[in-house]
Formats: sequence, C-alpha cells, structure tokens
Amino acid sequence: MINTNEKLGAYGVWANETLLRHLDGLVAQGATLPAGALRIFSHVLNAQAIWLGRLTNTPSPVKVWQEHDLAGLHHWHEQTSERFHQYGVQADEAEQHRLITYTNSVGEAYTSQVSDVFTHVPVHGNYHRAQVAKELRAAGLEPINTDFITYCRELSAQAAAADVPSL
Repeated sequence: MINTNEKLGAYGVWANETLLRHLDGLVAQGATLPAGALRIFSHVLNAQAIWLGRLTNTPSPVKVWQEHDLAGLHHWHEQTSERFHQYGVQADEAEQHRLITYTNSVGEAYTSQVSDVFTHVPVHGNYHRAQVAKELRAAGLEPINTDFITYCRELSAQAAAADVPSL
C-alpha cells in the first residue's frame, strides 16, 4: 500500500528544493526576483513552520505573511520541509487520527485531524508555488514546473536508472 501522506510530504520537500534551486539560478543570471514571488513563497514556508508548531504544541517562530529574502527562504526550507515530511512518516495511526485545536492568524479557533494537516500542507504549498510561477512569468522570468506528476515522473526515471521497482 502506498503511504500517500509520506509521498505528499516528500513531494513538498522536492517542490520547495526545486523552486529554491530555480530562484538561485535566476539570481545567478542577474535577475531580480519579484517581491510578490518572495512574499508568496515565504508564506509557503511560514505555513509549514506554523503547522509544525500546531502539531507539536509549540509556538511558531514566524508569522503567516512574514517576508524573507532568498537566504531566509533557504533557512526556513531547511528548518521545516524535511521536518514536516518526517513528522508524517513517523506518525502512527493514533497520531494520524489525533485532533488538534488551534487558533488561526485572525484568532478563529479550529479543530483538525492530524492526517488532514498532512494533506493540507503539501496542497497549500502547491497552490502557492503556482502563484510564485505566475509572479515570475509576469516579471518576464521563466517559472519552473513543480507539479506533483513531474515529481512522480522523476521518481520513476530514477528507479528505472537504478533498475529498481518504481514508486
């Protein structure tokens, strides 16, 4: 059986790394990154930190729309992406069914099941990475494809090259 939460978590790590490498390349070519792209990608990584805090009942080190430069984006990716993925990998059935109660950024209280958070965070990231792509294109810069199926295709190609079963 495929562990969808594990795969989505790994995808989130890959997509964030892929986008960061692309942004690094654009800067290396002399491009100025659009402020909107940095703001939106900051939000993706901030959300990961916030959800990790909610899952572990610890305060978030960032605010929802706190903005970071490229170095800050690397920092928050390193602090959150793999950690969120590993949290999902290590969660047993009881943890996946656990309910967490939290307050969102505007003070509204909610209760969510942990497994739903494992789905939400990668889907949320994907939504906003698409917005980053749109911001890049609007600034005359070529975006990078971070679609889930592109990630799956890369996994399949790596498996074929290693002569091991895919996915």
